[in-house]
Amino acid sequence: MQFKVVVIGGVAAGLKAACKTVRLCSEAEVTVIEKGEILSYAGCGLPYFISGVVKKREELFSTPIGVARDPQFFEAVKKVKVLNRTEALSIDRKAKTVLIRHLESGEERTVPYDKLVLATGADAIVPPVAGVDLGNVFTVKSVDDADRIRAVLDGGAVRKAVVVGGGLIGVEMAESLADCALHVSIVERLPRILPMLDPEMAMLVEKHLQMEGISVHTDTAVTALEGDQSVSAVVCDGLRLDADVVILAVGVRPAAGLAAEAGLEIGPFGGIGVDERMRTSDPHIFAAGDCVEVKNILTGQRSFVPLGSTANKQGRVAAINLTGGDESFPGVLGSTVVKVCDLSVARTGLSESEAQTAGFETVTCCVPGEDRAHYYPGSAGVILKLVADAKTGRLLGVQAVGAGDVSKRVDACVGVLTGSLTVDQVSKLDLCYAPPYSNALDVLITAANVLKNKMEGRLRGIGPTLVKEMLDRGDDFFFLDVRSPGEVGEAAIDGAVNIPLGKLRKVVDQVPRDKPVITFCAVSLRGYEASLILAAAGHDDVQVMEGGVAAWPFAVTKSS
Repeated sequence: MQFKVVVIGGVAAGLKAACKTVRLCSEAEVTVIEKGEILSYAGCGLPYFISGVVKKREELFSTPIGVARDPQFFEAVKKVKVLNRTEALSIDRKAKTVLIRHLESGEERTVPYDKLVLATGADAIVPPVAGVDLGNVFTVKSVDDADRIRAVLDGGAVRKAVVVGGGLIGVEMAESLADCALHVSIVERLPRILPMLDPEMAMLVEKHLQMEGISVHTDTAVTALEGDQSVSAVVCDGLRLDADVVILAVGVRPAAGLAAEAGLEIGPFGGIGVDERMRTSDPHIFAAGDCVEVKNILTGQRSFVPLGSTANKQGRVAAINLTGGDESFPGVLGSTVVKVCDLSVARTGLSESEAQTAGFETVTCCVPGEDRAHYYPGSAGVILKLVADAKTGRLLGVQAVGAGDVSKRVDACVGVLTGSLTVDQVSKLDLCYAPPYSNALDVLITAANVLKNKMEGRLRGIGPTLVKEMLDRGDDFFFLDVRSPGEVGEAAIDGAVNIPLGKLRKVVDQVPRDKPVITFCAVSLRGYEASLILAAAGHDDVQVMEGGVAAWPFAVTKSS
């Protein structure tokens, strides 16, 4: 007697579950139902195909040796029957059948199952504004979407593009279109782009995009798209942007309609509710991928974090359990990395605002450094922000922005967060060291030491955005820049007074004692040393601007 498994969805989680099921249970009869034509494609690679970095669309759905992952491949190599161009219409949980319809012939029939896996993914959100149905307005969810965008770009008549949404897909598509020599604007209704970052980190990315020629409009809502047959302009609150092509990248929502109609539990984010074994509220039905909600490891609360990496892991867990095994999916930390022009941006765990919302008393630091020895060719800067629990010292989150390698620092912290390590333990991690790969004290170790100094009262730090607010309000404080005159000439912050660190001890009396002092330098290592000099001279209200000029996300002045 054969064991019948039906999988609805043939991209990441679905085909991972299908193939793993056959490996574990050779007598299983596995059928995959997929509405689209192309199977197991790399959705995260679509922006790079659009820009031309990935030369052939087939590379997105082929094996590493170039074999297309089509129905014939899965049947011959994986013993998995795939019905593409076929829609799942409904689930009869009592009869344990799925009603399907072939999209070309219109034929409908039922498919029985012993176990069912829902891997229906997520749908791109289309904002409810006039004009979204005009020509040259696209979402970026499938290979077909990418094909249509490439066709328009290859037509040669496109000069200006507007990306609606400043999240991960939005910034990736902005870079992709800029690489195609288009003038690109990002419109984001929230106060900042990349909302998974804290403001000062997101503003560094925004500053970089502006320097790369990509216009960024935050706190800006789109009210309509204008045009005759094709889009010609994006209308916002108080703003009108000419556009030959528009990318809608405002996010995705779980495609959980089929599950909801079948009476399965749906969570607060609209995704399918599952336990750690990827079981739904029906013990015969599992779900995995972008259609489900999962636990946040740090808060224990449900979250919706759609990622291909998570989908593949969940598909594997579902297969193990539906075939009688015992495997759990512990949850997610929201680990994310994205390329933004010449910058890498990554994060894991909780942001400062998320940690505070979750009830933690937070302590943070923002620390720049080099990704390898400064004298080794190719070294580049990175900026880390650490977020910790002020009561226990437990690290809660890490954000990183820089031209250097940020992903390996954030990946290291995934283990730290999963193991509930403290900042003190992070400061002593036995990380690899050689000049081509890191400094003797890696920037992560340095950041942990800075945070320890704050927690132990040896350093009073203040973030650059708070300093800017104080400057804008006209607060009375002494803003001390201890860099060399040459450095100041390259990048000066308005309102600061320059006294080089080497001269500070001799002229310390020039620093007023009757007002607060905020010190800084290029990365604020010298700013910290300056604070110690001032404290020794009797100044009792000295703070260090964390990150220095490297982390200053606002405009600087250069001498001619």
